[in-house]
Amino acid sequence: MQLIKKILVPIDFSDYSKNALRYAVHIAKSFEAKMYLIYVVEPVIYPADFSMGQVAIPSLDADLQKRAEEELKNLANNFVDPSLQLETIIKTGKPFVEINETAKEIDADLIIMSTHGHTGVEHLLFGSTAEKVVRKAPCPVLTLREPIKGFSFSNKTK
Repeated sequence: MQLIKKILVPIDFSDYSKNALRYAVHIAKSFEAKMYLIYVVEPVIYPADFSMGQVAIPSLDADLQKRAEEELKNLANNFVDPSLQLETIIKTGKPFVEINETAKEIDADLIIMSTHGHTGVEHLLFGSTAEKVVRKAPCPVLTLREPIKGFSFSNKTK
């Protein structure tokens, strides 16, 4: 019985998320699971003035989306074994919301992500994306904190 068929891997292009991707590749190979890489573009908000409120800058969002597509393609080429099924997804919004919504949409069996981010006061004020994903996820979440016991990272996992 194959329990894990679809693995969602949130990417923010940090070294932490790249290492989580490397780890996810090994899990996906073990289960012959399909991998989904997701990057969430947070909308750029410009505080115009009090009469108009906050204004999004769509052209900058489009540029970020195009760069994200290129970077995801590079990650896939450099870190994901070509024998694995892979799909890349780019969304715009709050990362934890989009990650959990995508997990529901694709019926993910597992989310694999790193647990880095804010510390101290920032953590108290904002929390972490990983923490929010874990709280609301529709499936199990494997969070990875470095160093990962028994796992060393090389430049490529192909």
